[in-house]
Amino acid sequence: MTTSDKKQSLTYKDAGVDIDAGENLVAAIKPLAKSTMRPEVLTGLGGFGALFQVPVDKYREPVLVSGTDGVGTKLKLAIELGKHDSIGIDLVAMCVNDIIVQGAEPLFFLDYFATGKLNIKHGTAVISGIAEGCRQAGCALIGGETAEMPGMYAGGDYDLAGFSVGIAEKSAIITGENVAKNDVILGLASTGLHSNGYSLARKIIEVSGAGLSDEFNEAPVNTGQQTSLGETLLRPTRIYVKSILAALAIAPVKAIAHITGGGLTDNIPRVMPENTCAKIDRNSWSRLAIFDWLQNKGNIDEHEMLRTFNCGIGMVVIVDAGNADKIQASLTQSGETVFRIGHVTHHKGPAIVDATT
Repeated sequence: MTTSDKKQSLTYKDAGVDIDAGENLVAAIKPLAKSTMRPEVLTGLGGFGALFQVPVDKYREPVLVSGTDGVGTKLKLAIELGKHDSIGIDLVAMCVNDIIVQGAEPLFFLDYFATGKLNIKHGTAVISGIAEGCRQAGCALIGGETAEMPGMYAGGDYDLAGFSVGIAEKSAIITGENVAKNDVILGLASTGLHSNGYSLARKIIEVSGAGLSDEFNEAPVNTGQQTSLGETLLRPTRIYVKSILAALAIAPVKAIAHITGGGLTDNIPRVMPENTCAKIDRNSWSRLAIFDWLQNKGNIDEHEMLRTFNCGIGMVVIVDAGNADKIQASLTQSGETVFRIGHVTHHKGPAIVDATT
């Protein structure tokens, strides 16, 4: 047999998977994960499983609360703009903001990062955002998975998913079952679209002919800052965890709703009992300019806006009228912009939202 007759010895790298790149990424992100550590973490990155000692000594009846999510098609904008360092904050936010709704403190977070071809620079930027989100939430980044899958994702495309676990005292879990007439509804300001409604937003950009590099006026937010449309749309999701935990230490909260897909009209009823109505005054808060732009450019009716976007309210907190001032003051002191957006009334049948101008 001649040399030319010998078959080529194929490697995993020939198939598009670079094991060395994966190992280099793990090495690059270890310091990022370390910056999020809590004393309960017993292992570092790189093991087959992450170990976390549950702080049961702080609870009489500890209950674990978990959540998993992604960031949807907001990823398409991040990839198109080549900005990868904030999308990880969105990923953490979508998970931990769900956990805090039930009054649970997030303990740890794991991520899943899948791509067609691993770019260490981009991957490190993504994980740096995840680490920043974990620091904002006070939870530890204790593990994850990086998957290089050529043929599944094109070029520099990638996908993200996250998983978080929190803990709550069983007797203090927030269920919404005690929401009643005359309770006050507080709205916590969002930073923008957060991570929902981007398929519609991208369609509006397409049909309007707008460009992501177009200058966008943020005057309604009083920042005095000129940014591009793309930068405005990529503004990371606000993480409300520490603010809400501080408020819960001040006075009881009856219900909390994370305003994600489904907007105000679909998410608030999820935490209210039957025969109640959330009476919302749409003029009670300052709506960010990006929502007006989307509505005008897409000719979107108000109902569609309210059930697709958060419209400037990222989290809703429902409290007894007697505790409203204390809770609002605590949230404000923690850095939140808080609006009294409505109150609870009686209603026959399933819980609903009545949004009026």
